[in-house]
Amino acid sequence: MRKSRRTGRLLSLALMALVGSGVSSVSLAVDKSVTEAEKNYQAGASPLASEPMVQSSNPKAPPMTQAEFDRSRTIYFERCAGCHGVLRNGATGKPLTPKLTQEKGTEYLKVFIAYGSPAGMPNWLTSGEMNEQEVDMMARYIQHDPPMPPEFGMAEIKQTWKVLIPPEQRPKKKMNSYNISNIFSTTLRDSGEVALIDGDTKKIINIVKTGYAVHISRTSASGRNLFVIGRDGKVNVIDLWMEKPDNVAEVRIGLEARSVDTSKFKGYEDKYAIAGAYWPPQYVIMDGDTLEPLKIVSTRGVTVDTQEYHPEPRVAAIVASHFKPEFVVNVKETGKSLLVDYSNLDALKTTEIGSARYLHDGGWDSSKRYFMIAANNSNKVAAIDAKDGKLAGLVDVGKVPHPGRGANFVHPKFGPVWATGHLGDETISLIGTDPKKHPQYAFKEVQKLKGQGGGALFIKTHPKSKHLYSDTPLNPDPKLAQSVAVFDTTNLEKGFTVLPIAEWAELKDDGAKRVVQAEYNKAGDEVWFAVWSAKDKQSALVVVDDKTLKLKTVIKDPRLITPTGHFNIYNTQHDIY
Repeated sequence: MRKSRRTGRLLSLALMALVGSGVSSVSLAVDKSVTEAEKNYQAGASPLASEPMVQSSNPKAPPMTQAEFDRSRTIYFERCAGCHGVLRNGATGKPLTPKLTQEKGTEYLKVFIAYGSPAGMPNWLTSGEMNEQEVDMMARYIQHDPPMPPEFGMAEIKQTWKVLIPPEQRPKKKMNSYNISNIFSTTLRDSGEVALIDGDTKKIINIVKTGYAVHISRTSASGRNLFVIGRDGKVNVIDLWMEKPDNVAEVRIGLEARSVDTSKFKGYEDKYAIAGAYWPPQYVIMDGDTLEPLKIVSTRGVTVDTQEYHPEPRVAAIVASHFKPEFVVNVKETGKSLLVDYSNLDALKTTEIGSARYLHDGGWDSSKRYFMIAANNSNKVAAIDAKDGKLAGLVDVGKVPHPGRGANFVHPKFGPVWATGHLGDETISLIGTDPKKHPQYAFKEVQKLKGQGGGALFIKTHPKSKHLYSDTPLNPDPKLAQSVAVFDTTNLEKGFTVLPIAEWAELKDDGAKRVVQAEYNKAGDEVWFAVWSAKDKQSALVVVDDKTLKLKTVIKDPRLITPTGHFNIYNTQHDIY
């Protein structure tokens, strides 16, 4: 009863604050514009929660003890920074600078923290994610100056750089019997590792220590070296020629990061690696063998639309061009794709292509000329022409596109298309990508499929397959989160077939069992899925026969802790998706 009375008082204050501000209480109670899947996606924890920071004093801010400030800072970076930014200047969420928050006042802020808003603010109190004391602390905390995370320049990066096995001591030829091109690199998110799995035998080759929550794995142009990057900014290079493939070098390029790739243009194969950071907002070019940091470039600048300075434009997807010695570096908050010419690092040339804000993830079209990048909170996909160095098109799609690398196939009517699913709705957008033979469809949304539901993260097909797979791991409905939808690309009109992947895994406990990221083997006749549960629950990998859509095998091992993304070496090396 006591807790109920306190909550009732807070709700009364909420209604008073809303009426006084002209906001409808009805609109606050029913949040239909932002899905649960979007909220779950945006609320991911930041590695900056554990970093030491400088606290600024603000005499106009409400009082806080040091313990309250420290606890609030941790909560902010675990739950809020993904939307509102490290410096609270706004990203996909609204700015929360002291000038704005102090005008609202503590009681007003408590309302929105507790009950959320139709604009996307989660209902932290009523969802049980925060208690009343934490809501009160957070309302006061965001009226203080944001604590400044440390920069991470060349001196700091070099302190983390380790060459574990120098290039001259590495194998001169392949020293194992593995079919390297069919190895899978599977992220073990919460253990800070990747599992290297033999795609032929389905046996674990090695569990390799990496950074926390590896975001992607990328293969060098030669196929020998595997590069992974953790959300904590740590890059590892794994030599696949070793008797037991393992780390040979590592470096930390920032305090939070997402992207890594290596040079692929003829004459520069394996020469350079590049990684991009969320904080500090920068990218780092490294030696491809040793990860020695060679060049740091900041991405702070003005936005593509309002031309306003943004202090925190995070580096999202990075890919290596096949047409020029360039990396395509996508900068999230400013909405710009940078074509970075790495042929001369001492006189670095960059072509800047503006499209739309919140560039996030994407992949090449089938010709590998056009990079299709999702501007997620702008609900658009930009097509970057890597050959001519220009914006080929900007396409309106569904709500919050999240393609992973997307999926390429030949449509019976529209010719070559690239597909993306969405976090915010159940649709799958097909975009034409052939301006030569199908100019009337090029860089337009030519068809919209209806999938299982929102909360999709990855979509996948293969040149040798007629199937298109779409997951929905962030959907609040467990049935959808634990299964995948499969379309026949030769007969899209018949809709999708549902595969109960988590059910097939036959896990022994009641974990979340979210099914995520289809990945084909090299031959294109098997599809692998991660069944992702909590770190204290059993997880698994499920392998499906692509021809029959029947279960082929389940890989279970106590070392498979929170498996999420997985990447086939050959497909990643050759950008096949």
